[in-house]
Amino acid sequence: MFAVYKKELLGNLGNWSAWIIIAAFSIISGLFLFFFENNSNIFDIGTASLQSYFALAPWILMFVIPAVSMKTIAEEQQNGTLVWLFSQPVSVKDIVLGKFFSVWTIGFLCMLPSLVYFYTVYALGVPEGNIDFGATAGSYIGLLLLTGAFAGVGILASSVTGNQITAYLLGLFMCFFLFYGIEQLASFRLLGKADYILQNLGFYQHYAGFTRGLVDSRDLFYFLAIILLSLFLSIISVNKKK
Repeated sequence: MFAVYKKELLGNLGNWSAWIIIAAFSIISGLFLFFFENNSNIFDIGTASLQSYFALAPWILMFVIPAVSMKTIAEEQQNGTLVWLFSQPVSVKDIVLGKFFSVWTIGFLCMLPSLVYFYTVYALGVPEGNIDFGATAGSYIGLLLLTGAFAGVGILASSVTGNQITAYLLGLFMCFFLFYGIEQLASFRLLGKADYILQNLGFYQHYAGFTRGLVDSRDLFYFLAIILLSLFLSIISVNKKK
């Protein structure tokens, strides 16, 4: 698995596409947080908090992660190298896990520049350092888990199709529906008490707890379960391509 992970990660970081994605994520976040007039602008809000970043980041990652994951399996199949991978002394599980962790790592690298935003808010606070470290740490944990869930869904989308564009669109749709679509369906209050169950099936409700600084074991288990389920289904899908 580590060999696949190393190959995928170095392959991503060895070309400009991954660095462009990381830079684009950071620039877009910075523009919305400090320059554009909007509800996420930290200066307009006037509060020493990074909650605007943690509200904005999932929407950007929703587009970024499927773009990174779309080629993981689909490109291998499109180029005919998936058959070569099957002939190597590596299991399908190792292939899927190696590719998943490489995508998750890219997502983590996208988050690293936000430490600059953290220091900026820390320095500009009145008094200096007037920032909720607990809520910020919890939000980072939640965003990292959400990124892992997006990566798992993206890998699954890439494993069920042999076309990268289709894999991207499918991954984007699945991430959007799981993060925002289910939450919106539950908000219509059409199912009575079942709306609460429906709401808890989506990403948003579990991620929101982390943004309040609440690291709940149920939310941790939920995201880990989503990741494991996505990887399990991906392994089944790739096995069928043998």
